[in-house]
Parts: sequence; structure tokens; C-alpha cells
Amino acid sequence: MFDGIAPDYDRLNHLMSLGVDRSWRRRALREIVTSGQPQELLDIACGTGDFALAQARKMHADSHITGLDLSEGMLAVMREKVAKAGLDGRISCEQGDCEQMRFADGSFDCATIAFGIRNFAHREAALAEILRVLKPGGRLVILELSVPENRFLRWGYNLYFMHFVPWIGGLVSGDKAAYKYLPASVQAFPGRREWTATMERCGYANVRHRAFTFGLCRMYIGEK
Repeated sequence: MFDGIAPDYDRLNHLMSLGVDRSWRRRALREIVTSGQPQELLDIACGTGDFALAQARKMHADSHITGLDLSEGMLAVMREKVAKAGLDGRISCEQGDCEQMRFADGSFDCATIAFGIRNFAHREAALAEILRVLKPGGRLVILELSVPENRFLRWGYNLYFMHFVPWIGGLVSGDKAAYKYLPASVQAFPGRREWTATMERCGYANVRHRAFTFGLCRMYIGEK
């Protein structure tokens, strides 16, 4: 599915979020990038590379980002964007499953997942594997779309995401089914209390949460 929508993915993301997704990524960077020292960063479910590119523009010159994604179609778009930005030496990407990664224990200072954790088949297995490849004191930062808790906002959200998003997504990409799946997957993702408890159960310490834009997006942070 993601291979099929890869060419239009960025344009539709920015269109359907009215560009607010860029501000969510910028706010998350404060929890990820330490500009004064080199870092090894892992961007999981990196997609077309928007988040990795944002990190690369802020990080120390000797830092490196590894992008990992199951979709070769998404990665093809990412490689083009990385080359165009002249960041080939600072960002690499590869196809792979975060439930079984080739990286050694304690390889990364920080791991990130932007708008992808809801698509994982076995989330707890993925969390455990990510914890394995983090260095002691390393951090996992997750951005994910969320259903607002306020009932009036939730009504407007459901109207927009369950009806308008599939229509415009199908119109632009030609794949209405994919854009029915995407909002449905947000609806199915655990609420903030359940998800923070899941991260703690999987071994993460100092788990915390922040809501952005009235709860349309949530950031989760946990440490090793």
C-alpha cells in the first residue's frame, strides 16, 4: 500500500494536515538533536525522509542518521530527496523490519518514529528491539496522530478524517482505500494512558507525553 502512494505521500500529508505536521516535527527536534555533540540517530518507519532531513539540518556535522522502512517505494523517494539536499554522507537508508534489526546492542543515541508506530503489526516486539539498539541513557521519541479527547473536537475530527481525507486522498493518489486505512489506523491506536503504560511495560524509563494542536498529535518519549 505504501509503495503505491509513495509518489504523492508528501504532498497529501502537508495538504491534509494544512501544513501543521511540519511544526510537530520541529517541536520534536528539541527532544532529539544535541547540536553540540555528534550523535548516531535511527529514524524508524522513515518513509520519504521528511523527519530525517529535518534532523540532519539541525544536528552536529559529525552526526549520522540511519533511516529504516519496510517500503522500498517510500525509500526511493527518500533517496532522491537526500541526494537533492546534498546530505548523502549524513543520512543513509535501508529496507528492514524494526522487529528484527541488524544493528548491534547499544548502537544509537536516539531513535525516532514519526507517524508510523500505529502501522506496526507487533508493537511491543518493536519497542523491545528498539530498546536493545539504544545506548544506555538513549531516547525513543515517537510522534503519532491522535483522536482529540474533547468531544466537540472529536466530532470535527471524525468528519474531516473519516470522510474528507479518503476523498481527497483518493482523488490525488488514485488509491481511496489507502486513505480510508490511514484515518482508521489512527482511530485504532491506543490512547495516551494505555500507550505510555505499554512503553513502561516494555522497559522504558521516564516515559512522558505531550499533546500538540488540541490532541491531534501526541509525542511520547522514553529512555533506556
